[in-house]
Amino acid sequence: MRFPLQRRELVGSAMGLGAAALLAGNARPGAAQVPAPAGAAAADGPFRLDPLPYAASANEPSIDAETMELHHDRHHAAYVTGLNALVRDQPQLAAMPVQDILARLDSVPEAIRTAVRNNAGGHANHAMFWTIMGGRGGAPDGELAAAISRDLGGFEAMKAEFNRRGAARFGSGWVFVTVDRAGRLALTDLPNQDSPLMTGAMPLMGNDVWEHAYYLTYRNRRPDYLQAWWNVLNWQAITGRYAAARVGTLTL
Repeated sequence: MRFPLQRRELVGSAMGLGAAALLAGNARPGAAQVPAPAGAAAADGPFRLDPLPYAASANEPSIDAETMELHHDRHHAAYVTGLNALVRDQPQLAAMPVQDILARLDSVPEAIRTAVRNNAGGHANHAMFWTIMGGRGGAPDGELAAAISRDLGGFEAMKAEFNRRGAARFGSGWVFVTVDRAGRLALTDLPNQDSPLMTGAMPLMGNDVWEHAYYLTYRNRRPDYLQAWWNVLNWQAITGRYAAARVGTLTL
């Protein structure tokens, strides 16, 4: 077998996989996510896949358009499709916002709890992820910058620790900056599609370190991806999330 795969070969291989494993939601921790089949709109149920709030090419060259399209249209769509399938016969869950489902996982029927955790977490994490990108990077200012200095040692220190956690996270997962109602910030990293919402924390911002988020451009160079990701952050959107968290209106 030739290695590395050419980009089109890699994409074609991913698209050829079915979504059954993801819908089951019981793959072993860290297992590769199975993309949704072509054209999956994730519309058959209460949860929806919103379109990207910018062109797929908006984050180039840091994140290529093809990765954005696959990540959003296939991977995120698969989580929404999976979650809708899981709540089809669960009217109480179907009526709940995804953040409430994650905050109350203990109340989810045990037979589907792991699957709900994976798919609801994947939906919530990605819904946040798209909204904080599409910008020009730089650094925050105002109250958010002051909070970063107070709680995380300043922007450069936060960025270095964030990247360290992302590079050290074994297998698949996420790195987050969380925020509470008092505006206090903290750093955390979590496996798979786990969300800070599961422990009562609110994600202010976070980066996806699953390989599908970066492999077409960066191959196995995750630290390079982590560094480049800061170039596309939308600090206006993140500052808006910080303000919303402080008045209790931030939902995802």
